[in-house]
Amino acid sequence: MTVEIKVPVLPESVTEATVLAWHKQEGDVVKRDENLVDLETEKVVLEVPAPVDGVLRQTLKQEGDIVNGEELLAVIDPQVDSQAAAPGPSSESSADPAPAGRSAVSDDHGQALSPAVG
Repeated sequence: MTVEIKVPVLPESVTEATVLAWHKQEGDVVKRDENLVDLETEKVVLEVPAPVDGVLRQTLKQEGDIVNGEELLAVIDPQVDSQAAAPGPSSESSADPAPAGRSAVSDDHGQALSPAVG
């Protein structure tokens, strides 16, 4: 069963947002509360965290796309063993040709800011 990632409900005076930056790509392992994507409105930048641990299976919107409240952004495939998939040498390790790309995204910043997202 997959989990849908949607645009948060936008404030009354805001009708749309722009997909500013994806912090994860399709196929990446994600952890609960990790920032997946930033959305920019005319007033604020919103972070959209992962609601569950799993694998980002599909992104439906690209950077620069205009989105409305509660519009579908992405799909996560929850995995009970997603933690085991990351450190161990498995078939997924060959699918990750650039581990240095992950180090460019600082998890500490996303985790520190995600509790503010209600």
